[in-house]
Amino acid sequence: MVVLITPTKAKVALAENMRERRLALNLTQAGLSERSGVALATLRKFEQSGAISIDNLFKLMLVVGGLRKIVAASAPDPIKFSSIDDVLSGKTRPKRKRGSRS
Repeated sequence: MVVLITPTKAKVALAENMRERRLALNLTQAGLSERSGVALATLRKFEQSGAISIDNLFKLMLVVGGLRKIVAASAPDPIKFSSIDDVLSGKTRPKRKRGSRS
C-alpha cells in the first residue's frame, strides 16, 4: 500500500513526534533546548509549525534519540537484480553519466 505524505504534513508529524519524545523523557522545552544547544525560540517554533533547519533537527534527535534511524532511512535501497544473468555479469550498478566540460 502506498501512502502519500506532503512535506507540510511530514513537518507537522516530525514536530508532534519530537514533542512526544521530549515529554516521554520528562524534558521541558527549556531543558531540551539547553541539552541540545538549539535556541528555545527555535524549539518552540518547531513544535508549533514544524519549521526547523536540518542541523537543529539533528541536534534535537541526538538528545531524544532517533538520529541513527534518520540516517538509516536515507540509505539507498539495495540493488535488485532482474535475473541470474545480471548477477553473473557483475552489473551491480548502472553506469554513471558524466557531464561534459565546456
